[in-house]
Amino acid sequence: MAVGVMRAMSGKGRRIATWVLLAVASVLTLLCLLLFIGGMRNDIAIGSHIGYANAEVVSTSFGRTVVRFNTPDGAVHSPPDGILYPKGLVPGQIVRVEYDQRNPELARVAGRSITSAWFPLTLIIVVAWGVVIGVLHWLRTRS
Repeated sequence: MAVGVMRAMSGKGRRIATWVLLAVASVLTLLCLLLFIGGMRNDIAIGSHIGYANAEVVSTSFGRTVVRFNTPDGAVHSPPDGILYPKGLVPGQIVRVEYDQRNPELARVAGRSITSAWFPLTLIIVVAWGVVIGVLHWLRTRS
C-alpha cells in the first residue's frame, strides 16, 4: 500500500515529504544538543560550588527520581524536579549526592555527569539521520 501511495505521489508531494523529514530530523538533533548543553550547564553549576550529602531515594518513576537529603545547615532538601542521572536507583536506597551549595535543589548522583549521556544522544541523532537519508534515497529512486 505504501509503495502505491509513494508512486502516486507528485513531485510537489515528494518535496513536501523531503522537507518534513528534514525538519523532523533537525528538530530531534537540536533537542538532543540542547539536552546535552543543559546537562553540561547543570554539571558546571554543581561543580563550581559542590556540596556532598547522603540522600534517601523516596520514589522513582519514568520522569523523575525523588530524593531527600540534609545539608550542613540542617535544612532538608528534596529537589522537586528530581535528581540528575538517577539510573538504577530504587526507593529506600541511600545514595551519595553532589549538589550546588547555592541552590541545593540542583543535585546529581555523585560521580555521574552528562558525559554518560553522550552515547545515547549521539545514537538518537545518527539513527534519525540514517532513517531520513534512507527514506529520501528510497523516494528519489522511486521517482
